[in-house]
Amino acid sequence: MEPHKPTHEEMLSALELRQGTEAVRKLQAACVAVCGLGGLGSNIAISLARAGVGKLILVDFDCVDVTNLHRQQYKANQVGLPKPEALMANLKEIAPYTEFETHFEKATAENLDKLVGNAQVICEAFDKAEAKAMLVNTVLETMPSKYLVAASGMAGFESGNAIRTRKVTDKFYICGDGVSDVDGGIGLVAPRVMLCAAHQALTAIRLILGLE
Repeated sequence: MEPHKPTHEEMLSALELRQGTEAVRKLQAACVAVCGLGGLGSNIAISLARAGVGKLILVDFDCVDVTNLHRQQYKANQVGLPKPEALMANLKEIAPYTEFETHFEKATAENLDKLVGNAQVICEAFDKAEAKAMLVNTVLETMPSKYLVAASGMAGFESGNAIRTRKVTDKFYICGDGVSDVDGGIGLVAPRVMLCAAHQALTAIRLILGLE
């Protein structure tokens, strides 16, 4: 059988068979921002694209490094490329009809609205505590209409069952074990990071579908 690229209509029809027409309609109309495109963010973006989210905003100021390859959704031949560019290329192979907006710059309190202001849901996927705090505080203080899905704790080799999703406020959710920290001398392993990313992606999808 010769490979071929399915049409947009074929892909939507296949999604509707698995997820339901109404759910696909809502997801197609949604826009989600992923801030930080490392182990969390690259996996979040792939899950959202596969689920049929219509538009993804991808934000990161870093480039792909060889040390990223064990847990992030990049290829060895993409080392050195800006992460937004590399991830969008990979996502287009998976979900060619998704709309993408990329920003190869550092998110700050001053430019965050410009970067993610059009998103319905914002996923925080930064590595550094300072960046996490900046994004959470800025969204909660200046973007009260946005849903925010953040992460805290997914390092090490402990059981994945410790990773869960907590509702902090009506608009703010945190995924992770809330304890493990890579700065504590424990590393990051792909399955556990992907578990946390899956929690974030599923939470975003549930919010889009009104399943709070």
